[in-house]
This record gives sequence, structure tokens and C-alpha cells, in this order.
Amino acid sequence: MMFLHPETDAGNLLKGVTKMIIDNVRIYQPSVEEKPEELYAVEFEGEYIKAVYPSPYQGEGAVIDGESRVLVPGFNDSHMHLLRYGLLVKELDLREAKSFGEMKEMIRKHYEVLEEGQWIFGKGFNDAGFEDLERPLTAEDLNDIQGNAYIYLIHEDGHECVISENALDLLKEEKEFSRIPESFKERDTSGQMNGRFKDTAVHFINHRFWGRGKEEAKNAIKAALPRLSSYGITSVHTDDRSFIGSFARLYEAYTELEQEGNLPIDVQLHHYAFHKDDITEFVEKESMRTGDGTDSVTVGAVKLFLDGTQRLHTASMRNPYPDEPSKSGPLIYSQKEVNEMVRYAAQNQMQVAMHAIGDRAVEQAVEALEQEEACTKDLRHRVIHAQTLAPDLIERISASHAYVETQPSFLLGEWDKKEKWVPEELVPFSDPYKSMREAEIPLTLSSDLPIGSINPMVTIGTAVTRQDLEDKPEGGWMPREKLTVDESFYGMGHAPAYLEFKEYRKGKVSPGYQADFVLLDQHPLETPPDRLKDIKVTETWHKGIQTYATSE
Repeated sequence: MMFLHPETDAGNLLKGVTKMIIDNVRIYQPSVEEKPEELYAVEFEGEYIKAVYPSPYQGEGAVIDGESRVLVPGFNDSHMHLLRYGLLVKELDLREAKSFGEMKEMIRKHYEVLEEGQWIFGKGFNDAGFEDLERPLTAEDLNDIQGNAYIYLIHEDGHECVISENALDLLKEEKEFSRIPESFKERDTSGQMNGRFKDTAVHFINHRFWGRGKEEAKNAIKAALPRLSSYGITSVHTDDRSFIGSFARLYEAYTELEQEGNLPIDVQLHHYAFHKDDITEFVEKESMRTGDGTDSVTVGAVKLFLDGTQRLHTASMRNPYPDEPSKSGPLIYSQKEVNEMVRYAAQNQMQVAMHAIGDRAVEQAVEALEQEEACTKDLRHRVIHAQTLAPDLIERISASHAYVETQPSFLLGEWDKKEKWVPEELVPFSDPYKSMREAEIPLTLSSDLPIGSINPMVTIGTAVTRQDLEDKPEGGWMPREKLTVDESFYGMGHAPAYLEFKEYRKGKVSPGYQADFVLLDQHPLETPPDRLKDIKVTETWHKGIQTYATSE
């Protein structure tokens, strides 16, 4: 047999080699009988795993020594915004600005020349922490950057933006903008829009003002991909349409990267819809439906936003916010509208993914999914976030057969704020992962990148401990809702494969499954829970090709 050292570039050396073996590895995957102390050899041929043998391997073929490291299925992040993350890497990133003055200087340096009538884009500002500003930025403030420019700046969490007065004038000409609820538009004391917008209004502005060309999108995606591979991510479900404007252009960008050999992951592309007309347009223009596409790029779900976010008090709650008793958060649509959109999508073989953070929005999502015509069990519709629940909602979600996409890394910065946002009696039902699992609700773990952590081990570690990166609070926040290590790995591996209808192809180290796997430097079941976040990826393989290897 031919032996290769693991530090060599196996992906290049083995081009043309169809049969390959990684020997001397320990295998970990949830609820499977491999013993942690046992060593195995994994054989794969082309894109798929052919067999798993006891180690040492006795046959012929190209063999890589796994050095007793731990082999796990590749991570599948079921909720992110990959194009937006890539644009952060490629374009003006304002996350480090500590003041308005510093942000202005960053913009001037990035654009070199500021001219009248030009477009200025920036992402990631957080004016709540600006040392020289005591209130949120408005359109009037942006005159200090360039008085006659079209400026569009997105907040760090992606749920707020501020635009300049010129851009505001353009927005006023958009008739469709009148359909966006007033709750997402800030106004001054005279009743005029002040250039500050929230949630679904932000998505509308992205879609209208910031659509990239195909080549620009491809370059941004390519910039992000090495980072995903370095964390063991081999599959993603992503909502990118708002940042490119056209689903057809988005699909073309990804499939061209695939054809060029520059897409080391599988991708499901969601279609964000503002209202039923957007779904109708997609159905009439596109012949593809959920699951259709190429070997690596497929159509995902119709994405609907039912409410906003708790930080802005725009997540729709059944009770008022404790820190803002006058607010309970708006619903973007009526129940009739949501029911109709879900039915129409289902009738046209499209899965639906609904953003619903507050319990009132979750209730609206569940009512739509309970319709017989929704075909929820067959189409595997999903509720995204579901951060505030109650016993009745957990029971109804379970009965509906819907999936829930969770983002445990949100707890890193939010666990100590929940009592401000949620009535006291519902705090125990905030991010109730264990309660949902006990109710047999299928869960996926995900990042919501770039909002949450890109690192799946941080996501998994947070789900298991319910602590932040400083190991607070002691014992974990609402510790009853901790997931086990097995449950957490399942949520970032095999569970998302069900949403792609590929549960017999992805998410396991088993014959017939894609050769998507990761080598870890520690065994998750032998690692203290508070140290799970420190486990490192040493190699990543996608469809039998090495896409990342540590230099250490």
C-alpha cells in the first residue's frame, strides 16, 4: 500500500487516486456503537465512503495515517448568510469602530476619494458603543461623511441600518416600501423618516439598493470558504438573496464556483420572500423546487420573516416586554397571509423556513404549519430561532412535525438579558432545547453567521453548557435545558441532512455516505463540557477531497 503523511497536501497528491484509506483514527458520531478507545480505517472511493475496517488496515491502496485523531462527520450549518459573511471579509467592515469619528475615518480610508452622488456601503457598526455619540445615528449625522452621497450602513447584528438623506429620497420613491410595517421605520418628532430602519425594512433596502453582480458575489463567497473549511464545515443552508437581488443570479454564482472547482462545501440556497408575489414569481420563473439543483448546489426553502428581534423589541410576543411595557413587538403579516403563503409554497413543492423569535410569531408559524395543505411532515418545514416558547407551543410544534433551527451561540451575549425581554414565567422556556428534544421536536444547531459564532465547537459547547466564553453563569443558564454532546453533534451533522432530504447520503461515517468528515484533536466524549469549545479541527474533507489541514 502507498503511505502518505497527514501533513502533506493529500488533496493534491491524490488527484486521480479513486480509492483511499484513512487509517488509525478513532470514530465519533452520535448514537453509534463505535467505542471511543477503538481504532478504525475508513475507506472511501471518489465522493463516497466505501467501508469502515478495524485498524490497522490490511489491504492495498493509498493510506493516510490519522495519528489516532478523532474522525467525525462534517459539520452542516443549517442557518447562515454566507454571502453576507463573505462581503464582510471583502468589503468595508466597521465592527472595530469605537466611535463615530473612528467610523468616519475608516470610511474615508476605504473609499480614498469621497465624491458627490457616489454610493458608500459599510457593515458591522454598533453605535450603542460609540464614545462620542449619545443617541443612535440618523440620516442627518451621515452628512458629516459626505453630504450628497448615497450612504447605507448596516448594524453589527444585521437587524438595523441607517441610510443617508439622498438614499432616503430614493427609498420614498419605492411604492413597495409602503407595505413594510411602520414598526420597522423610525421617524423624528415631526413624523418624517429619519433614515433608521429595522428588521424586514433592512432586508427590503438590501434587496433594492445593494444587489451585487455575479462576479462580485463569487469573489465574496470565495473569500469566506477557507474560513468555513478551517472549522470543519462541509455543508451550509444559506439565505443570500437580499445581498444579490436575484435568486437566478445567486444560483448562477454558486454553480459557477462549483464548475470551476472552487466550492468545497454543499450549499442549499433559500429564497427570501417579502410577500406571496415573490413566491409566485419564483414558482413561475424557476422550474426547480426544494432539493433540485446540481451535485453541490440545491434549492432550499422559501424564507419568511414573521417578526424581528428581541434587542429592538420587534420580536412579536404574546405579552409586553418587561423593560418596555408599552411594546410587545409587531407581526409582519396577518395569519391569513402566512397561511396562504405556506399553502401556496407547499402546493408547489417548496419547503418553508420561517423566522419567528417571539412566542406570538411562533404561534403564527405553527398555526400555518398545522394546515393539512401545508404538508409539514412530508416537506419538513422549519421554524427558525423560536427563542421564546411555552408548554402549549412546544406541544403544538411537536404535533406539527416541524423542525426548529436553534442558534446556541446567541446565548453567549444574551443569557443575562432574557429577563428584560421575556415575562418571568416564560424565562424557563427561553431557548428550551432539552424540552423540545423531550417533545421529540427535531432540532438543528446553527450559527446565523455572521451574527453567531462560525465555530461549530463553540455552538456545540454552548448547547451543552449554556455558558458564555467566560464560563458564566456558574452551572449554566437554565441548566435543565442543556443538550448532551450526542444531541448537539447530531444537530450539527445528521439532523440538517433531513432538511435536505439527504439523510441517507450525508451526516454519517458509514458506507454509502458522502466522504465529508473532520479530524479533531480531542474526543468530544472525553473532553470536559466547558472545554468543548476549545476542540480544534486539524483536517476537513469534503467529498473525498481534503479542503483544510492545520499547519501545526
